[in-house]
Amino acid sequence: MPGPATLFERPTSERLPSRLVQLILGLFLYGASSALLVLGGLGLEPWNVFHQGLSRHTGIAIGTWAIIASAGVLMFWIPLRQRPGVGTIANAILVGAVMDLVLWLVATPHNLATRIACMVGGVLLNGVATGAYIGAGLGPGPRDGLMLGISRRTGISIRVARWSVEAAVLAIGWLLGGTVGLGTLLYALLIGPLAHFFVPFFDRTRSAS
Repeated sequence: MPGPATLFERPTSERLPSRLVQLILGLFLYGASSALLVLGGLGLEPWNVFHQGLSRHTGIAIGTWAIIASAGVLMFWIPLRQRPGVGTIANAILVGAVMDLVLWLVATPHNLATRIACMVGGVLLNGVATGAYIGAGLGPGPRDGLMLGISRRTGISIRVARWSVEAAVLAIGWLLGGTVGLGTLLYALLIGPLAHFFVPFFDRTRSAS
């Protein structure tokens, strides 16, 4: 197991403060975008289908389950020899906390047009948020790092690793009663192209190097 000196990746850029601001804003936006999908009620991202399924069986809030699951996923980083960064720990805590806060503050809409707007807005904002927090270059999220670690240790592509893990949690979440629907499909179709555009757009590591 790595010692304290190697547990966290250390950003070396003199632009660290602005990158931290971008990271935090990106994670707040990510949590808010996930909450929009919950409010829309028309289908969630695979991991949140899983978190929602657990929430419905336990009464523990979906965002809290996202934090608990993040901690569990980080345990798998140890045998995969993945090293968390500042962004990894911030991701594990902030996304779920912001989800719970937004869902506590905002009433669930019943009008179909509003629900569709929440769904579309949630997917689009999620793409922007993904670009912002990854582009800060301060460490991958727990789930992203898991897929990267699986890919590196097994030799399979990142795409296959991601599909395999997300298909598994989606299936389990659906069986537990999580919401799978149009929003799930829209997310699956758009998050790749959105991330492909927004990650380079927000990339601070190239300009900071």
